[in-house]
Amino acid sequence: MPPFAGSGSMRLWCIFLLPLLCQLAGVRSEDYSDVTVIVRGSETIASTSGEFVCATIDWWPPEKCNYDQCPWGRASVLNLDLTNPLLAKAIQAFSPLRIRVGGSLQDQVLYGTPNLGLPCDPFTKVSSGLFEFSQGCITLERWDDINDLFLNTGAVVTFGLNALQGRHQIRKGVWGGPWNSSNAREFIEYTASKNYPIDSWEFGNELSGSGVGASVAAEQYGKDLVVLQTIVNELYGDSSKPLVVAPGGFYDQKWFAQLLEASGPNVLNAVTHHIYNLGAGGDTTVLNFNPGQCLLSALLWHRLMGTGVLSLDISGSPYLRPYAHCAKQKGGIALVLLNLHRTMGFMVSVRNDINVNLAEGQGIRRDNAFVHGLKRTVSWVGSKASDGFSKREEYHLSAQDGNPFARTMLLNGVPLELTEDGDIPPLYPVEVSANSPIYVAPLTIAFVVFPDFEAEACGR
Repeated sequence: MPPFAGSGSMRLWCIFLLPLLCQLAGVRSEDYSDVTVIVRGSETIASTSGEFVCATIDWWPPEKCNYDQCPWGRASVLNLDLTNPLLAKAIQAFSPLRIRVGGSLQDQVLYGTPNLGLPCDPFTKVSSGLFEFSQGCITLERWDDINDLFLNTGAVVTFGLNALQGRHQIRKGVWGGPWNSSNAREFIEYTASKNYPIDSWEFGNELSGSGVGASVAAEQYGKDLVVLQTIVNELYGDSSKPLVVAPGGFYDQKWFAQLLEASGPNVLNAVTHHIYNLGAGGDTTVLNFNPGQCLLSALLWHRLMGTGVLSLDISGSPYLRPYAHCAKQKGGIALVLLNLHRTMGFMVSVRNDINVNLAEGQGIRRDNAFVHGLKRTVSWVGSKASDGFSKREEYHLSAQDGNPFARTMLLNGVPLELTEDGDIPPLYPVEVSANSPIYVAPLTIAFVVFPDFEAEACGR
């Protein structure tokens, strides 16, 4: 929850979530500080995939509890209501949305294939099990139903495989022995025979380094990846093959290097790792949040932010966090401005690096990558905007009544709510002169699109 960036057979896969987009809320303040943002549009510094916003469907059963709360209910792979209209409409709204099927219990999942040799039972609570749960099983009938949803919504699917199958526990938290691939192979074979849209098979969940609950040595992990890639090559033949990605865990430089050395070239198509910048999501205050807020704010990112990432400079408060991309579909650029200050608003002037370079000969200096002496009342976006008629589009997200815990989010002051049928409401911008500063209120987010911004890297 892009997935892929880079070139060649090895690409870095990051899973970027947008929790801040669900939590920031605004309080209008007359106090403000000036900030200058200079966007460098001559070249991109990175790129994301079209499925940068993504989601995970986890395996936790209703009995999973933390912090005296048991919030999972019917939200797992095994019991999610696949007929809920909001589910399908949310996935379709992103067109496409990458969905990762996986999580903590994936390394205890069995697949109900004909040769399983065991009853295909769900997870049960057991104190002796990993994460205090037994092994659980997904039937092929349930897998068919899930793929009906994926096929009907155009989801891009990453499926996390059980990488502990066949291993034994050497000591607490450490597992050894080779991977038993027989059950996974039969499951992959069934999936391939049905032409289900698996974009990538991910091997294991948080088993890298010291692991979370369990770990596997990098050398053995690399050998097992060779086995998995061989299975994928054999079962998919000359058809388009899903990627093999791993390890889906916390980054440990030594462990990752050993993994790549052990697996060798042309085995691992993408490296995946997990980052919990904002913690593990254990804050009980989020239980009453309206999930539509996260959906709609992430949808704005998906609709507005292109795949090209641009460099920028900022002069001003560290509480204003700017991010610049090539705009999606419309040309020009798109910015996300996060105001993390509780009481201070920011008046943001956006300038094109081209104009700053030209102006240096007219008494404007660049010191320590920041520009001083620029007129704060002018926002240069390039010569195309010099006639004064250029417009920009603004989408300001804030909380109703300025309450950070409000269940309703506002877009440009208008409440944003899903309909009873789960339909997405219109997401309309306000048009503003491109050459005026942008006011970003305290604890709010602003998406801003400059269609006429001269950015060579964005094809203009």
